[in-house]
Amino acid sequence: MYLEHFGFTQFPFHLTPDTSLFLGLAPHYEALQTVNAALMMGEGVIKVIGEVGTGKTMVCRMLLSHLAEEFVCIYLPNPALNGLELRQNIARELQLGHPNESVILGEIQAKLIELHQQGHKVVAIVDEAQALPDDALEMLRLLGNLETDQAKLLQLVLLGQPELDIRLTQHHLRQFRQRITFSADLRPLTMAETVAYIDNRLIKSGANAGLFPLSQKKAVWRAARGTPRLINQICHKTLLLCFYQGLKGVTNPPLFAAIQDTFDTCKPRFKTPCFWGWSHS
Repeated sequence: MYLEHFGFTQFPFHLTPDTSLFLGLAPHYEALQTVNAALMMGEGVIKVIGEVGTGKTMVCRMLLSHLAEEFVCIYLPNPALNGLELRQNIARELQLGHPNESVILGEIQAKLIELHQQGHKVVAIVDEAQALPDDALEMLRLLGNLETDQAKLLQLVLLGQPELDIRLTQHHLRQFRQRITFSADLRPLTMAETVAYIDNRLIKSGANAGLFPLSQKKAVWRAARGTPRLINQICHKTLLLCFYQGLKGVTNPPLFAAIQDTFDTCKPRFKTPCFWGWSHS
């Protein structure tokens, strides 16, 4: 591939979230700060909303790797769980094995009390929470009700797409909705943040930030509308095309082709003009 050609030590724009390439830009830093502060204060339910590709999974990975030692983390990456499966997954994460359905809630509560008495805080992080069925949300609400006189026994962090907010407006979910004490929104990156994002990944991967000229970083931002996942796709394809053409730097034609080949981007109409003639879709 293009690693040796450009002097990279790793792929700078692969889609798998890599915490070593994380840059604390405002949208992600603010979300992490909100969640961390809420967890330290013992708040019950915290919600992080972001459009597809804005970095929810990266925020989730950063939370998992940087939580204070006092926290015991239950990570639930699979939202396609009904209430029973959710209880079973939580029991398994708490190392309870496979308790009988008639006693599973009691055993979960007993384990949470034991961990609390040992000075631990337990947090369940639910990724792609917009896909949870209603009975799973109700089970989370019931588990979130478990508490001592001073503290919640289980805190919840929900990461989801905007569809989660739409679902929570439904009347039958009002009890769950009212338990959400803190929320954070992951917005797209600004132009300046996109330039910093690309530079950070190039430098941490062993290349010079000048590999992409500034004008082309701005073009990437415009095409991706500031969405990190699309930025990664465009940059990765551009570097691959430049490698195939034997280029030592990024030029307009490969970048144009990469944008055209990437679904959901705002497409330029022309390859070379200063103003690329952007479409609106």
